[in-house]
Amino acid sequence: MVIQTQTQGANIVGKGAATAEGPGPDVMAADTLDGNKVISSDGEHIGKIKDIMLDVRSGRIAYAVLSSGGFLGIGDKLFAIPWRALTLDTEEKCFVLNMTAERVKNAPGFDKDHWPSMADETWATTVHQYYGSEPYWGGDVYTSRDEPGVGDIPPGSSDAPEAGGVKL
Repeated sequence: MVIQTQTQGANIVGKGAATAEGPGPDVMAADTLDGNKVISSDGEHIGKIKDIMLDVRSGRIAYAVLSSGGFLGIGDKLFAIPWRALTLDTEEKCFVLNMTAERVKNAPGFDKDHWPSMADETWATTVHQYYGSEPYWGGDVYTSRDEPGVGDIPPGSSDAPEAGGVKL
């Protein structure tokens, strides 16, 4: 049985927790994903996850930084891949990007000494468009970057799950 979960982040395929080490695959330490290989839609190994970039204001994963080419980190080309554009394959222990290797090779990238301003929404919008991914800051008002805290439950309130006040 293959389980496929679609959340506001990466898709997950595979047998889920049965094949994941630790508490995964729904909640994982970011450093456990560093170095994971990334496969293109045409089955080619296109690189490895170098970093996972967080949008600190929203608390969401913004991008996975894909390192491709080079040797031992020298001459690598880096790509900001929208988190939603990736699928975690728990059986193969890799990420799959729904894009051909040739298209990724021609994607806008950067090098380790010249990172783009990932907080720039104009730049970010073009990246999301290239990968055919909905921007992570889009969607309902509870996820907007412009309204941090909307929908939060104050600590200690009777509605907070840790207080046992989950209401149905």
